[in-house]
Amino acid sequence: MTTEQLIRILITTTLVEMMAAIGMGVRLEDLSRIGRSPGLVIRAAIANYVGVPLVTVGLLLWLGPAPMISAGFLIVAVCPGAAYGPPFTSIARGNVATAVGLMVILAASSTICAPLLLRFLLPLMTESRTVRVDLLRMVVMLLLSQLLPLFTGLSVRHYRPALADRLEHPADMVSTALNLCVLGLIVVIRFPMLAAIRLAAFMGMLALVAASIGTGWLLGEAGSENRKAMTITTSVRNVAVALVIATASFPATPAVTAVLVYGLFQTLLMAAVALLWGRLWTLANSAGSEAVHVQGR
Repeated sequence: MTTEQLIRILITTTLVEMMAAIGMGVRLEDLSRIGRSPGLVIRAAIANYVGVPLVTVGLLLWLGPAPMISAGFLIVAVCPGAAYGPPFTSIARGNVATAVGLMVILAASSTICAPLLLRFLLPLMTESRTVRVDLLRMVVMLLLSQLLPLFTGLSVRHYRPALADRLEHPADMVSTALNLCVLGLIVVIRFPMLAAIRLAAFMGMLALVAASIGTGWLLGEAGSENRKAMTITTSVRNVAVALVIATASFPATPAVTAVLVYGLFQTLLMAAVALLWGRLWTLANSAGSEAVHVQGR
């Protein structure tokens, strides 16, 4: 077995386990609550399947990276529904139930939407006949590795809640361990590529994260905690799915490195944004409480 085959198997296993763990942690009430807000779902779809990909295309046209680097960023751009969305929303004092619902809906819909968008965007942006994806193969792969485990986890939570309660924490721990293994293995194998990344590339990634934040904010509900959920859910892309696509379609190429580096960068940056947002919320509430206390004297 080659290292590339090992990486692919490990990444796919991680995605399957992670989606099952996510499903076991989500109650159908969260999804039904989102289902009663079709406007929110439509705006989330526009933000994640139109807004972020368009911003990414614009940045790639401006920066002009190599075709495989472009492919990596396009893959990330069309893969929403990251597991970090709800915990980051909680840290930012946003609506966690909304973030959970959006995460599940976006992760499920990306099984179809991501391959379709890549089939259109990759030839358009890379101008290379070799940078292509097998649409049917990718859809089947995501159905089996993403959608089926997610629905399995949801079914366990709905029909066997006691079993889901027992399995949820161990499943989360296994998911974390697998993600760390994937990260460590790719960093070791791809270290020369990682070391060659220049400052301009990080500035481009910063611009993409900032634009994703802006897209989610603009399409969120003004004056609502759902706005934080929309902003964070839109800004944190699903790197696990992106890595599965990249390693299956473009193994041992800079596309995989681009996905990994952006995933690390966006996760660290959005964690900092969530912490700052939560801190500002706490300070604002404390100031409001003090003002009410003074007026009551």
